[in-house]
Formats: sequence, C-alpha cells, structure tokens
Amino acid sequence: MLHPSYTDLMKVVNQDVEEGATKIVNSRYSIVLATSKRARQIIDGDTPLVPTKDGEKPLSIAIDELNNAKIKIVAEDSEQ
Repeated sequence: MLHPSYTDLMKVVNQDVEEGATKIVNSRYSIVLATSKRARQIIDGDTPLVPTKDGEKPLSIAIDELNNAKIKIVAEDSEQ
C-alpha cells in the first residue's frame, strides 16, 4: 500500500488552490505520472530534494518529495 495515500498527495498538491478554483490534480493518474516522471529524473542523475536512505528507490524518493511539497505539478499547457 502507498503511504502517503493518493488522497493525501492530492491534498498536498492542491493546498494552494483557492476554493472554487480548478484543482491542479483531480485524479490518481496525475499523481502517478508526476511521480514517475520525477523518478526518471532521479534515475538520470538529478539530486533528490529530500533526505534519502541507502537503497531507497527513486519512486519512493519522488513520492516523498511530492508529499513534502519539494516539487510541484504544473499542467503542460501552463506557462510556469
């Protein structure tokens, strides 16, 4: 089982969205895409943004980064 849960991760990602505004993430699929993309970046040599343990997998690191708001999900059509 994933810890934190998808629901918890969606809350972290959407925490800065004003009430009534369109949420950044509406589905688990968006969380999976974002964390897998970040995991690939870590595999390719990017430095993790959170403390890691020996042998910790890139996907676990990416999930931890997202949960600690070290990375943000940005829509592809957004200009950020």
